[in-house]
Amino acid sequence: MRFIMKDVNRPLIAALIKFKEANPISFHVPGHKGGILSGLPTELQTALQYDFTELAGLDDLHEPSGVIEEAQQKLSSLYGSDRSFFLVNGSTVGNLAMVYATCRAGETVIVQRNAHKSIFHAIELTGARPVFVSPVWDQITKTAGHVTVAQVGEALEAYPDAKAVILTYPTYYGLTGTELEKIIRFCHTYEVPVLVDEAHGAHFVVGEPFPRSALEMGADVVVHSAHKTLPAMTMASFLHIRSDFIAVEKVAHYLGMLQSSSPSYLLMASLDDARAYAEFYNGEDIKSFMGQRMDFIKRLGIIPGLQTIVTDDPLKLILRIEGFTGFDIQKKLEAEGIYGEIADPYQVLFVLPLLKVGTTYPFDEICEKIKIAVACLDGLDRIVNLGEIPSLEEGLSRLAYTFEEVANMEVEWIPYVESVGRVAAASIIPYPPGIPLLMAGEIVKDEHIQTLGKLLQMGAKLQGAIRINEKQIVVVKNRVEE
Repeated sequence: MRFIMKDVNRPLIAALIKFKEANPISFHVPGHKGGILSGLPTELQTALQYDFTELAGLDDLHEPSGVIEEAQQKLSSLYGSDRSFFLVNGSTVGNLAMVYATCRAGETVIVQRNAHKSIFHAIELTGARPVFVSPVWDQITKTAGHVTVAQVGEALEAYPDAKAVILTYPTYYGLTGTELEKIIRFCHTYEVPVLVDEAHGAHFVVGEPFPRSALEMGADVVVHSAHKTLPAMTMASFLHIRSDFIAVEKVAHYLGMLQSSSPSYLLMASLDDARAYAEFYNGEDIKSFMGQRMDFIKRLGIIPGLQTIVTDDPLKLILRIEGFTGFDIQKKLEAEGIYGEIADPYQVLFVLPLLKVGTTYPFDEICEKIKIAVACLDGLDRIVNLGEIPSLEEGLSRLAYTFEEVANMEVEWIPYVESVGRVAAASIIPYPPGIPLLMAGEIVKDEHIQTLGKLLQMGAKLQGAIRINEKQIVVVKNRVEE
């Protein structure tokens, strides 16, 4: 059963419906002319009837003064920001804009080492110099977790001229830690803004038992991937700002430069809808969701050999089977039509649906399919000991060379097992989750090589400068000075 929202004020959606019902004749872009020239499947052609451009009554994302402005004001009111923006180029463009608004070439930024690649791309594009803070390793989820106030304090004491602290909250696996509010307050004593990639936390605004949003805890800029946990279309995201250190106009300026000048009205409509979904998500909805979630976890718990691990975010659920990698489990699940969010050497991560009262999900059928998938692993060779993927040493680190310096250096491909002590000339990124294992300009350490070897052995998907068949990576030709 699908939840249908009724009698909810969604100004942009209402304007699109009104415009479409007037049967407008198109002599404007886009060229599909309301879908009639499209060869897409019928269902997609129907959606194209609402794929308008900046026409009378539909406002303009880059100079909003009508229904888009009203929709963004409603978004700002819900999240408690000074101003909120619709993003049609994904959270990536929000991360780019917030970094551009705070950093210049040569300036120092402090960044959580397990940030998304879009953060590092933003730093590279601005020419800022990153100081990395390695997160605490979480033994329960076997993933990199959060950073502590002590770590950030050490970084700010060492680099008091830092222009921003950039954090990830929650992690891809739903870890939040307990010190974010303290970190934000501490940074503000230095008058340093805190930028938070909260891609996986757009739903936190609905309240307990979900974690608190970084915006509520005082972060200066927060970016949300509305499409990850709210019912928005892929690429549809939010950016919120509430800061004494960063001008709203500066963020808006960079969004105007970085976002498409032809924003999709379908994406914006889905953001208007996602905001309304979260705004009207009430206590009864939470109770219903948590009940269905607990029933699902209990059902999974009786499947022989299957372990379920919960995290700080109730929308995240980890499945693990002793002796098998997450890639093994993923393959069997997909054979049964069950697609998780991500697999890693230890487990598969599920992102549960944020269900409302009256909305159902086929959990009975899902449990049966998972049971079949798990049973299909019986009889296969188990790995006696998966071993621990080494975590990076906690503490501060910097690049040996800047991104710009690396771009002008000679490079060479060498076997990755021989690269310890050399400087990586390009990034290597397990994807998902999109957190770089190595970055251009970073000195290759033994733990990088051990991790890369395990990922290759277990069939992980990698992006970036790696020749998988030859087991080679690209490094700077001249060795870094000791």
